[in-house]
Amino acid sequence: MKTRNTSFIFLRIISLIFIVAAVALTLFQLVNYSRERNNYPAGMTIGGIAVGGVNAQEASKRVLQVYSQPIEIQYAGEIIHIDPTQVGFKVDMESMLAAADLARTTSSFWGGFWDSLWNRARPASDIPLRASLDSEQLAFYLETEIAARYDQPASAAQPIPGSVNFEEGERGKELNINRATVLVEDALRSPTGRVVTLSYQQTEAERPTMQNLEILLKQIVELSEFDGVINFYLSDLQNAQEIHFSLNNNEEVSVDPVDVAVTASSTIKIPIMVSNYIHVGTPDERTIGYIEDVFGQSDNAAADNLMAEIDTDIGPLIISDDMHALGLENTFMAGFFCSPAAPCPLLKRYETPANQREDVITNPDDYNQTTSSDIGMLLTDIYQCSENGGGTLRALYPNELSQEDCLQMIEFMELDKFGSLIQAGLPDGTKFAHKHGFIPDRYGVVHDISDVGIAYTPGGDFVIAIYTYHPVQAIWGDVNPLFVELAQAVYNYFNLGGS
Repeated sequence: MKTRNTSFIFLRIISLIFIVAAVALTLFQLVNYSRERNNYPAGMTIGGIAVGGVNAQEASKRVLQVYSQPIEIQYAGEIIHIDPTQVGFKVDMESMLAAADLARTTSSFWGGFWDSLWNRARPASDIPLRASLDSEQLAFYLETEIAARYDQPASAAQPIPGSVNFEEGERGKELNINRATVLVEDALRSPTGRVVTLSYQQTEAERPTMQNLEILLKQIVELSEFDGVINFYLSDLQNAQEIHFSLNNNEEVSVDPVDVAVTASSTIKIPIMVSNYIHVGTPDERTIGYIEDVFGQSDNAAADNLMAEIDTDIGPLIISDDMHALGLENTFMAGFFCSPAAPCPLLKRYETPANQREDVITNPDDYNQTTSSDIGMLLTDIYQCSENGGGTLRALYPNELSQEDCLQMIEFMELDKFGSLIQAGLPDGTKFAHKHGFIPDRYGVVHDISDVGIAYTPGGDFVIAIYTYHPVQAIWGDVNPLFVELAQAVYNYFNLGGS
């Protein structure tokens, strides 16, 4: 009996020991779980950074350590390091920790403890990066600190001294700011991909400036050794930029505010044609014949017939009034052409701002005068009218002139196939609506040579007007090559690379 009692006591002691051990083990596990629950579960990431098994303070340290590191930019063969704070990048650590704590405490304490006892891992969460970026600050940094330092700007084509050609410019390389902004932002938000190779975009070589062209044109005149007066006008019909100058024996003559008066000679036939359209209307078959003779043969008698159709007595004066109404105050026709042997009377003596100048002598004809800018602007008006029905001509004479009329005028001017002067400086096949002019004095000596027109080229259309005067004699062998080279230079400017 005693033995049985002893065994029972022994079993009770053993059971008690196991119970105590179980309680102790449970308490031990509970304490460990409680400590573990204060840390983030294994496998949890914040912004892509592993934070499992650490508390909020350590997790914050790890995340900030990564995202505060500079990113590396590779551009134009250079390596640039960008501090995230320089571009307004800020990590929202507080909200990410709050999200991590919420994920950490989602399950109940005892439920989590039970899973812990069964060695079931707590569910891990990936907390995405929460950060802000000042896009304007980033773009400003890229523009001022990277693009401004490392971009290679395109170079403009430059005139080749001593020639009529231009040396082509070089393409540039510039940072693609929009694309770079995206790539840099991605790197700032990445824990591992913090090296970025930025790309550039090529920029086309810049065109030479009109100022460069003007310098080249004046150099051409200087090298030609022409010692008379040359008046030059050019208008870019794409953007209305102009070159306008006058040289007297290579000395600059002011053309602003008043241009230099010149003998219009046969270039005055362009205003004659315009006025005939205004007052007579779209030409009939007979008038077409006159105009064709005017531009195809430079026939003065045909020009007189066109003026007589306007008014048999004062046709030239009406033409002058038309030009003045267009704002061309230095252009006039003061009498019919008739012939050198039997000249017609001068109907009116015109005084214009241009022919009252005393600082430059061109001895302009009392019968017909203009300036390079006047005739250039008239040609520009004809071009605008023909292209889109616009310009001063159509604005002033909306009922008298149509777009079709202006197109027909240009077709008539194309009949001038003289083949020298400006036309000789343009490639074969270039559409050139123009009128040339020169007139000998009573002794048969030519002092004035001119050519004005509208050129249509692949690289752009332009109006060009050149008038030359020499007090002794305009030598054709000297003046014609000058016109040719000036025209070549202008054509090459508009058609770089032979376009």
